[in-house]
Amino acid sequence: MSREPRGGGRAAVLSLCLLLAASSGASAAIRYAIPEEARRGSAVGNVAADLALDPARLSGRRPRVVSGGSKKYFAVDPASGALVVSSRLDREELCGALSPCTLSFEIVLEKPLELYSGAVEIQDINDNDPVFPSGQARLEISESVVAGTRFPLESAQDPDVGINSLQTYQLSANPHFVLDVQTRVDGSKHAELVLEKELDREEQRELHLVLTALDGGSPPRSAHMQIHIDVVDSNDNAPVFNQSTYKASVRENTPSGTLVTKVSAYDLDDGPNGDIVYSFSSHTPAKVRELFALDSDTGELRVKGQLDYEETKLYEIYLQAKDKGAVPGVANCKVLVEVVDVNDNAPEVTVTSVYSPVPEDAAPGTVVALLSVTDLDSRDNGLVNCFIPPGIPFTLSSSLKNYYTLKTKAALDREEASEYNITVTARDSGSPPLSAVKHILVQVSDVNDNAPKSSQDSYDVYVLENNVPGISILNVSATDPDLGRNGHLSYSLLQGDNTVGHLFSINRESGALHLLTSLDHEDRMEFSMMVQVQDGGSPPLATNLSVNVFVTDLNDNAPTVLYPLPNSTSSYTDVVAPGTPAGHVVTKVVAVDADAGYNAWISYTLLQATDPTLFSVGLHSGEIITARQLREDEAPQHTLVILLKDHGEPALSASATVSISVAERVKEALTDLTDVTPPHDPKRHMTFYLILAVILVSAAFFITIVSVGIFKCYKWRQSKELFNSSRSTLYRTPGPFHHVDAVRGGFTPPNFYHQVYLTTDSRQSDLLCKKPITSSPLGSRQNTMRSGEPGLYHQMVGTASRLPAPTERPPPPLGAGSRRDVGGALHQSGAGRAQSLIDWQQSGAGRGGDGGRDRDRDRGETCLL
Repeated sequence: MSREPRGGGRAAVLSLCLLLAASSGASAAIRYAIPEEARRGSAVGNVAADLALDPARLSGRRPRVVSGGSKKYFAVDPASGALVVSSRLDREELCGALSPCTLSFEIVLEKPLELYSGAVEIQDINDNDPVFPSGQARLEISESVVAGTRFPLESAQDPDVGINSLQTYQLSANPHFVLDVQTRVDGSKHAELVLEKELDREEQRELHLVLTALDGGSPPRSAHMQIHIDVVDSNDNAPVFNQSTYKASVRENTPSGTLVTKVSAYDLDDGPNGDIVYSFSSHTPAKVRELFALDSDTGELRVKGQLDYEETKLYEIYLQAKDKGAVPGVANCKVLVEVVDVNDNAPEVTVTSVYSPVPEDAAPGTVVALLSVTDLDSRDNGLVNCFIPPGIPFTLSSSLKNYYTLKTKAALDREEASEYNITVTARDSGSPPLSAVKHILVQVSDVNDNAPKSSQDSYDVYVLENNVPGISILNVSATDPDLGRNGHLSYSLLQGDNTVGHLFSINRESGALHLLTSLDHEDRMEFSMMVQVQDGGSPPLATNLSVNVFVTDLNDNAPTVLYPLPNSTSSYTDVVAPGTPAGHVVTKVVAVDADAGYNAWISYTLLQATDPTLFSVGLHSGEIITARQLREDEAPQHTLVILLKDHGEPALSASATVSISVAERVKEALTDLTDVTPPHDPKRHMTFYLILAVILVSAAFFITIVSVGIFKCYKWRQSKELFNSSRSTLYRTPGPFHHVDAVRGGFTPPNFYHQVYLTTDSRQSDLLCKKPITSSPLGSRQNTMRSGEPGLYHQMVGTASRLPAPTERPPPPLGAGSRRDVGGALHQSGAGRAQSLIDWQQSGAGRGGDGGRDRDRDRGETCLL
């Protein structure tokens, strides 16, 4: 059948009708109307104008239409802002008999995210003809039927609604029947034949009528049915129902075979004319006959098919009772069956928009997703609530009916959780409730919010001196939990000390710390630097790490003899008187070693001697002691060669030659010395210069000590550990031996550094006293006594307590220009040295053991002072 528009009135029907509905909240509701069967691309309305949107920005906001079903009937033209038809609109297919037929939709705009709801009413057009179930109907009517008797006819069906639906029936002209058109509860029409004039079978045995069904279209559409009436003999009693209308209710999930109701009719006739048969009336729709079954003998109406409240809420069923007479009597009744809703439809969740990934620094309240929820049930069965699991930094709120917004409710941390699989549960309020689950994957993108971290704040590295340049001594490691460039680390040295940059370098990518040059423990024992670890974020984050490099000692310095001076053009002879007992200290070899620890621990051995039985040397003190009592017939001159060896691996050694004269009178020794006395003493003013130097260096030493103390306190506050605690186990002299750092004297070059070791097993051991030093190219030297056994300290105190009283005169110096060296060795020149030897011998040098002890006390006094 043609569906082309007809006439100017049809054109008016096809015009668009905009219905604005007031709505509360942030979103607006719009309503349109359009005839069914409108062509694709037909404009429904201009949403940009109706919603007051900027047409120029509409395309950039990506408008789209979202509806509940899978098929999309409308779309938004981004250029014009018009709502256009995108699929065929068949009102009968979409809504059936429901009127009005309305399609709901939502318009979603982005940047910013906005939601608008709307509806389009699909207007009916007269595009369907009425249709009878059959092209003809046959009736048997007894001639005894009285005037006014009604005979229901089969109804025509027209899927159109409103004025275009079935409106009336027309009957062809005849003398016996008229047509009575009645309206049902749902507004549909059905026709009944009414006998106006009694029939006479002898006059006319059958009648042929034409029933025409007309709709209200313009022009109207029609259908025709032929009615054939047979006039039979009378059966004067027709069946009668107990009630004209029956009512029943049944749940939509009622199983097949369930009894709905039972109708009952009676007939006063006997025999076949009184036997009643129940059946559906001719104008009962075929759909009803599929859903319900009627027992023809008992009149029981039972459920046959699957009822659906969402499809039809009320069924109007017409039944008839007919007897078995030759001309059966017929009675009609109506059964109203109400379908009761049950919660048989689970909610449906649709995700309309998802914003992912979300930056981890997104502010709370950032919109992540937009969801819509539908439920086909009614009342509480269709009331849906949505929720998400607790314990996640998201919240779900409803901004519009059946729409929910997923937002952040707390700060995100990608390092803690890089993505969230959020489960959205929709549950209705039915009994029992039904639910649906939707999963939304939200990813978290990284920002540079973590500074590099290291397993330790400071590193202590120990490096042997004389290392090969370019070696790697440490790998500084750090981690950054950020991703990409935010987690890419680079290492650099902070130029706090200018020397650090020349001695060390660090690999920017790996953090490997390299030594550029060879280090010298005697030059500098410690280096401190800061390593900065920086990531590649914008802005970058950085962490500073402290690195302490300690230079450990190697045995690379041989012992150096301070007394007697090696390679000297002058001859130094110590004098001892005949009869001196065993154990008398004649002289002492003084030596130092620039190394530390075992490498600087010197042992003394008598290598050669004129008489090996006469003298012995202290293994660790270097003292030359008489091994036995000197006789009168001893040789006058003795030459001793002393071997000095340190304890390094391998050991390094040096030798010293000592000359000793055995003379009864000092004059005998002087005759041997006159030929070596220089005519002029170039060091006669040495004492004055030494005193001045001691004063100046002492002041510098005091200032240095104070500065070092302040620096140590500052460093302790930073690293929370003492410098000596990290080195005590490395530099402590093992066993019972202890050492103090010796200072530079007149016997050594200005840049020489040495240490002397002491023992605790000899009360005659001398302390090598500290003497202030001047600066040298090798840097400052530490002048500190290492921690050791308490016995050494008490021995020193005991030695000091045995010093002679102030009135006692210590052994005189050997000459005006001479000086007492550390350890008690005498250094003199010219005739002054000879006179000093005489005074020294007269003061008790030749008094055997007492003289030796007195000289020990003198040396102890010199050291303590």
